[in-house]
Amino acid sequence: MKNRILVIEDDKDISDLICMNLDAAGYESKAVYDGETVMHILDGGWDLAILDLMLPGRDGMSLIRPLKENGIPSICLTAKGDVVSKVQGLKLGAEDYMVKPFEVLELLVRMEKVLERTGKMKRQMEFGSMTVDLITHRVYENGKEIHLRPMEFQLLTVFLKNRNVVLRREKLLDMVWGTDFLGETRTVDVHVAKLRKKLVSCQAIVTVPKGGYLFEDNSL
Repeated sequence: MKNRILVIEDDKDISDLICMNLDAAGYESKAVYDGETVMHILDGGWDLAILDLMLPGRDGMSLIRPLKENGIPSICLTAKGDVVSKVQGLKLGAEDYMVKPFEVLELLVRMEKVLERTGKMKRQMEFGSMTVDLITHRVYENGKEIHLRPMEFQLLTVFLKNRNVVLRREKLLDMVWGTDFLGETRTVDVHVAKLRKKLVSCQAIVTVPKGGYLFEDNSL
């Protein structure tokens, strides 16, 4: 089962960008373009809301509390970068606050942290015959458990959360091994080779010449 995310944003281009990346990362997204509509769908079983503050009909600040009262954590994603707005949003109950322009990968990481912190994170991710348990760090393919080392598991989850996105080796090093890692990008190549060898599903990891790697998912 996928985490269900409300994208409350009146700019359609930004909304489409967010929803496209959420769907690629294995989430289920729903776009809402005004504040009034949100009030009618609060009981929809949403796990998280990405919330713009400057909305037609009803502003985003006034939605933070109703969302929270209905068990929906929110991340403010807004052009309002002043300290007063940020403090107000967090005091009203928003879990996080990001200022536009933003990096999609950063948004996805912050979302993951909020879902984990609030107990909303779904246990599993799936791709074809492969199931990845995010809680126990176990991986199954065709019902059989496949043993992965910790960094192999972390690399696999990064790919699954960024499907159809080209990730450069340097970026993968930062995301999996951390910015303090002193090894070379060859480390990524070695671990990708191991994933391909252990899991048939990881043949979906495509090498992009001079670019890095891409986890290709044609179902999205």
